[in-house]
Amino acid sequence: MSEATPKQFVAVLDFGAQYGQLIARRVRDLHVYSEIVPCDIPADELAAMKPAALILSGGPASVYAEDAPKIDPGILELGLPVLGFCYGHQIMAVTLGGEVAHSEVGEYGPATIVRDGESALFAGTPEEQTVWMSHRDAVSRVPEGFVVTSSTDVCPVASMECASRKLYSTQFHPEVRHTEHGRELLENFLFGICGLAATWTMDNIIDEKVAEIRAQVGDRKVILGLSGGVDSSVVAALVHRAIGDQLTCVFVNHGMLRKGEPEMVEEVFRDQFQVPLVHVHAERRYERLLAGVTEPEEKRRRIGSEFWKVFFDEAQRIGGVEMLAQGTIYPDIIESGARKTGGKASTIKSHHNLIPFPEGVHFDLIEPLDHFFKDEVRELGVALGLPDRMVYRQPFPGPGLAIRIIGEVTSEKLEVLKNADAIVREELDAYNERLFEETGERNSEHSCWQYFAVLPDIRSVGVMGDERTYARPVIVRAVESSDAMTADWAKLPYDVIGRISSRIVAEVSGVNRVVYDVTPKPPATIEWE
Repeated sequence: MSEATPKQFVAVLDFGAQYGQLIARRVRDLHVYSEIVPCDIPADELAAMKPAALILSGGPASVYAEDAPKIDPGILELGLPVLGFCYGHQIMAVTLGGEVAHSEVGEYGPATIVRDGESALFAGTPEEQTVWMSHRDAVSRVPEGFVVTSSTDVCPVASMECASRKLYSTQFHPEVRHTEHGRELLENFLFGICGLAATWTMDNIIDEKVAEIRAQVGDRKVILGLSGGVDSSVVAALVHRAIGDQLTCVFVNHGMLRKGEPEMVEEVFRDQFQVPLVHVHAERRYERLLAGVTEPEEKRRRIGSEFWKVFFDEAQRIGGVEMLAQGTIYPDIIESGARKTGGKASTIKSHHNLIPFPEGVHFDLIEPLDHFFKDEVRELGVALGLPDRMVYRQPFPGPGLAIRIIGEVTSEKLEVLKNADAIVREELDAYNERLFEETGERNSEHSCWQYFAVLPDIRSVGVMGDERTYARPVIVRAVESSDAMTADWAKLPYDVIGRISSRIVAEVSGVNRVVYDVTPKPPATIEWE
């Protein structure tokens, strides 16, 4: 639990569910704070956190498998309202004396449940409704004191409850949007059964975070590596609101940012917010560093290592700095096998925000976004007054355009790619804006989530002005995704693709061909390197 956890919060016990983070996000969408905790947390440790309610996540295991995650039985005796989904439904059953059996027929995808009797959890929802199932094991006998509240043709216990103890569970997943009344079920649990209030709002969050930062920092100096990305920009705005000129931002310009981005960073933070900003022009330094390098991971390694050398050199020049502010967000911690969640989900990656402090140098870390999801960080940025073009900036890799240039990075290639990429972004920004005006949704079904140009290390023959050319092709990549774990290529209208192609060939010197990448992830990745 973070130091600034609100007094009223919901603990999500993680059994390794693919939807674990989604559960926490759905609760927060209803303006109730939630945190993910490990499923094997002892009851007394959980009680000390003082959650207002518990949700037991799903998980991939069978409850009877030898290494299946268990729950401390004392957790169900704490007197807290509990809601279990899928594996959480089954573990509640077996922990309290019920039984789970391996059914002959599984249920995967949409299913129709039929309610049985009245239930506070299902209040205001139809007798029959579509839910999202993903199971083969199923509860075959409910624990003493429980009643069955819904079933399907395949699953006799699609949900159960012991209302007197405020224990509820469903075999299906209310947190996914495919469960048509899932939001109502969560609202019924949080507000009707638990009696919580929807008080976790951005205005309250800013006030709480400002107070927390001031208490943590005191009169010390803070430094922040500002990239112009969403996370570091929101941290900069938030920390500056809390401590003013005690914060200095260092913007290391390695020359591989997109066209116009260095100017945007200066305009927003130096001119609009009046944040003390050191702009380090390291473009030539990086050009020399990358000369002759073609292997993608070596590019990443050199760029990342050099960033910290430049950054810590500037920190020494500033002097008196004791704290380092970071744009670490909640998924970074969860995916890193994190120090704060301890969850059962597999470690996905080792996150780039692990700091390689040089010998003899150490700063205390301040990570005010470390329990926020990405969409919440964007909301916070809007509330802090950051411009939309920065808050809704699409994902951009730390090494920048270096890994969108296949092969060696040169100043000539960078110039070509920056200009081509600017056209792609300009046209697809306009396309997304038109969709937003039509749908009212910032991320509608057909809007592009990420889009950019790639420069391959080849040339192609063309004809321009009745003359043969031998110039570079540009690859356009545009994908639809919600989380970057999977992605599909964007089905752009032909006129949009045609306009992008025509403009790049006409306006970018050295390019005579444009191609469109139509490969989903998997098997491809979103980036090319």
